[in-house]
Amino acid sequence: MPPKAPSKTPKKSKSEMSAEHKQALAIGRDESRAIRLYLEALEAHKPRRGRRRTVEGIEARLERIEAELTAADPLTRVHLAQERLNLQEELASRQEAVDLSELEEDFVRTAAGYSQRKGITYAAWRDAGVDATVLKRAGIPRTRG
Repeated sequence: MPPKAPSKTPKKSKSEMSAEHKQALAIGRDESRAIRLYLEALEAHKPRRGRRRTVEGIEARLERIEAELTAADPLTRVHLAQERLNLQEELASRQEAVDLSELEEDFVRTAAGYSQRKGITYAAWRDAGVDATVLKRAGIPRTRG
């Protein structure tokens, strides 16, 4: 088989990104990060349905589980052990102080430009759980689609 002939089209060299383009990408990454972190924090701390458990209630249930474990059959013991782990995790997460104010400020600072570039409406933000007062502070107007 004869060797392949070199192609006649010249190879294009990779063009360098301009400083403006690099800066725009960096701004986009920062804004996306601020939006994502705020939405994740809202999701993690949104109210759940039903009656809220108190720390005292969780601790009381943990004590009852410990008492029940000694006389429980093996299958019940597994279920109680899992419930104990779940309650301990819930208790630990409640004791962590959650301060959304810094994340909210970053969101307020970046959301208007991000919304405009990405075509995200007021209604979409509200549907994602963002409070109306936060959207107002961010300068995102109510619109009808």
